[in-house]
Amino acid sequence: MQQRWGCGCSPLFWICVILALALVLLIQVKVNHWNFRLPVQVSPNSLNAVAASLSHEQTSPSSYVVTGQPSISADFIDQVLAVYHSPAAGTGQAMYDLGVQYGIDPVFALAFFWHESTFGKYGMAAVTRSLGNLRCVAGYACYQGFAAFASWQTGYEAWYQLIRSYVAHGLKTVAQIVPTYAPSSDGNTPVSYIAAIEQAVNTWRTGEARV
Repeated sequence: MQQRWGCGCSPLFWICVILALALVLLIQVKVNHWNFRLPVQVSPNSLNAVAASLSHEQTSPSSYVVTGQPSISADFIDQVLAVYHSPAAGTGQAMYDLGVQYGIDPVFALAFFWHESTFGKYGMAAVTRSLGNLRCVAGYACYQGFAAFASWQTGYEAWYQLIRSYVAHGLKTVAQIVPTYAPSSDGNTPVSYIAAIEQAVNTWRTGEARV
């Protein structure tokens, strides 16, 4: 007669089997424990990416809402204009006061001024005294398709009025404003433009004059 598996085995055999299974189980538990405790290797690039992500999360998007109280002073605006040898040097108080009047943080006016013409040093702004290279605006002179102003201060106010009109239509952040203000259809790259404005704002809010 064929014997079934396990029949006729001594008690000592079963004790050995049980001890062997217990040993295997113990080894498995230890391995799992060690694997859990092993340090995770993270590359420097991964750490940098995480840090950049956290930094962006801390500053976006609420930090780039253009409305609000000034985050820089009039003296600091003058300092930045002087560092860049701007022809608009000395007009920091006007830029600041107009920002307060229109409810726009002047750090954004300064950032657009920097990105558009390096504070009036280059391009059309050197002739038109326009903070943002605005297209012709009713009530002001028009020069080669661009609004021209009698003074930098007048150009600042026209810019604040334009941004205030964007805000009234629900465009409140740099990312919302730029695609309308500087559309790709005019040869601009809105994503790069937004990044440049936000970078300048971040720099100046730390008290560093040069971007």
